[in-house]
Amino acid sequence: MSKLFSKENKEVLTGPFNGNNPILVQVLGICSSLAVTSQLKPSIVMGLAVAVITAFSNVIVSLIRKTIPNRIRIIVQLVVVAALVTIVSQILKAFAYDVSVQLSVYVGLIITNCILMGRLEAFAMMNKPWPSFLDGLGNGLGYALILVVVGAVRELLGRGTLLGFTIIPQSAYDAGYINNGMMTMPAMALILVGCVIWIHRAYFYKEKEN
Repeated sequence: MSKLFSKENKEVLTGPFNGNNPILVQVLGICSSLAVTSQLKPSIVMGLAVAVITAFSNVIVSLIRKTIPNRIRIIVQLVVVAALVTIVSQILKAFAYDVSVQLSVYVGLIITNCILMGRLEAFAMMNKPWPSFLDGLGNGLGYALILVVVGAVRELLGRGTLLGFTIIPQSAYDAGYINNGMMTMPAMALILVGCVIWIHRAYFYKEKEN
């Protein structure tokens, strides 16, 4: 058990939450982070979907990595990811159809998500299944974390709600408060993600220097 959660494995899992976050540091997965974060619920679902797919695709590719001919490894990786994306898409349609409609084509586009392909190529192809699972899970959750933060801010300031529940009281609207409609637009997602990256890098690198 101690080997499963060794210091190295813990770093593989938790590194993407901060110092090696796929969005904040590697600047990957930006397109989907802009497209699905107008509300908190689809942000959570998209983030969890990517985390599950990244974790299990890493495991599968790690298990078969020694049998994959080098010249077709990308094709094999795409087939593995496509199969998992199809399964997740069908589960969403069966149990969360409204969210599936909101996410639209972006669930299918997980197949080409550069975070997934990057982890498969950079980690799963060179490591054993358990570290690969932790790496995929950590990067997926690190990605989900940013989606949740951006989605929460956009929904709260743009609609006055979180997960559909009213947060800003009616008294605030009576006093003259107005929802910022710009928060629901993709341009504001880009600005918010840029601000989060700026704040993270300013704080993180300042902390490292100290």
